[in-house]
Amino acid sequence: MRKKKRITTRTFVLTAVSGSLLIMFMVMANTLWASRQTITATNEAVSAVSSFYLETMADHRARIITNLINDSFDEMEKALLFIDEEAPKTQEELQRTIGKVQSLLSLHGFALVDEENIVYTQYTAYTGRSRHEFLAKEQLTGRIINTVSQYGSSRQLCLAIPTPGLRAMGKPFKACFVQINISDIVELLALDDQGKTYFGLYMGNGGNLSGTRLGPVISDRNILEATKELLAKEDWQENCDHFANGEEGSMRFASGGVEETLFYIPIAGTGWEMAVLIRESVIQDQIRDISEKNIIASRNQILFVLVAVLILAAVLLLQLRALSRDKIEEEKEASRTFRDMANKDSMTGVRNKHAYSEKESAINQQIRNNEIQKLALVICDINGLKRVNDTQGHAAGDELIKAACAMICEYFTHGAVFRIGGDEFAVILQGKGYDTMEEVIRELNRKIEENIKENAVTFSVGYAVLEQTDRRLGDVFERADRMMYERKKELKQIRVL
Repeated sequence: MRKKKRITTRTFVLTAVSGSLLIMFMVMANTLWASRQTITATNEAVSAVSSFYLETMADHRARIITNLINDSFDEMEKALLFIDEEAPKTQEELQRTIGKVQSLLSLHGFALVDEENIVYTQYTAYTGRSRHEFLAKEQLTGRIINTVSQYGSSRQLCLAIPTPGLRAMGKPFKACFVQINISDIVELLALDDQGKTYFGLYMGNGGNLSGTRLGPVISDRNILEATKELLAKEDWQENCDHFANGEEGSMRFASGGVEETLFYIPIAGTGWEMAVLIRESVIQDQIRDISEKNIIASRNQILFVLVAVLILAAVLLLQLRALSRDKIEEEKEASRTFRDMANKDSMTGVRNKHAYSEKESAINQQIRNNEIQKLALVICDINGLKRVNDTQGHAAGDELIKAACAMICEYFTHGAVFRIGGDEFAVILQGKGYDTMEEVIRELNRKIEENIKENAVTFSVGYAVLEQTDRRLGDVFERADRMMYERKKELKQIRVL
């Protein structure tokens, strides 16, 4: 029988030390490996969040342009109805009517085209076949969206619709159109990106429409030419196909050791692509700092590495969630701020024509769903604004507008006041404002008649209430507008104006 080997103190100590060193080495190696895995997984998660953030921003800006186009087409339809009702018989009457359309509906650059391709604007008439591509078509059908270069320099978005049945000056007209400067669209889209996010509008061939700089590498160049050397050939060709076919997609490339992510989305009907680029987001920067500190801590604190990893993982998760939430909240707040700016009249401080159009769309939906019964619309048109502008200057005219607005707001404290034109305001009344409307209007008209004697601010007031036969707010608007014009005639008869 073999004699068992005796375990000595020395053997025990050597085994304990060796085992401890081995365990420490394994823990350290595992910790370093786990840390690197954590960094990789975190970067992938942050990349996914960044891509989602970019896609959301691109889609939001694309929808702003789409809404602008749809709103412009809707306003053009209203303009045609107005011109048809006015029935101008001479070119001077037609030009004045076009001027009214531009003032009332904020359709700057609105023009009509007769069947001989003569273009009529507020101030002039010219032959338009060579200047407007859509007039080369024999038959115009539906909505037309073109990108044009004005005199070979500034680019514009041209929106046109056919006008079957429209007659003026004793002859038929074939189309109407408006042209919107690309620079105006860029100003509408601009947000404070703090040097980390960039956006731009591009043609199907990659040409820069907006003139904006998309980061330091692409800058204001053709986006496809600028990225040709940064992407694999197959990826670059795929993006070229996406731009040519009006499809969405994304690019990732490194520039100066910095990862850049770019997302683009088509804008329906325009042939444009909206592109948004982000340079190493704040989320990724902060996560990288935390991960690097974790590696250093793991080397110096082997005994506590397992607990540290768990704590760090929890901290990373909480911070990632907090950063994502904060970023989304910042975007929401920026959107709310942008919306407030877009909906506010800079001169008077009340809501503007854009805000009225949004409110009108919401009310129209409620009318269609039979969700609204008590609603009234008041139209106020300032008297004598043109005379004040011509005799005292536009500064005095601006003060007259502000005074009229203050007076309207003072009386309609329970209504929503909108400035919908240069000298025209609309007030939507519901609830208490609806119930007290007639009393308030009687008091307001008495005050206006007192102001006549004092040579103070006056305006003509018309109103109408929602009826069961109405299908849209525009029906109420037309009745209120007619009453307002009748009131203006009454004031003229007593020599107010």
